[in-house]
Amino acid sequence: MKPDMFRKPVTILVGLGFPAEVRSVMDAYRHLVEWPVSFTDTAHSVALKACQAALRGEIEAEAARGLFAAFVDKHDLLAPDPDVIVASTESRTASSS
Repeated sequence: MKPDMFRKPVTILVGLGFPAEVRSVMDAYRHLVEWPVSFTDTAHSVALKACQAALRGEIEAEAARGLFAAFVDKHDLLAPDPDVIVASTESRTASSS
């Protein structure tokens, strides 16, 4: 596995709520660079700096992943985990029977 790859992708919502998997530090960095300047905040700055540090090999990719995930969660861009949705739907179906 490449050193900038995440162990588990971060699934974010893009466009009109379509899920996209961010699988590496470079993917996360690209999303952060494309973030509108008028919406930048401390979380964006921290995540961007972490991605830059990970790309230089100064920190682990998983540290950058955690900060990127925190950033997208703060901005309600974190897609729901499909396994949780399926489990929730199954438990409701089972309790209705």
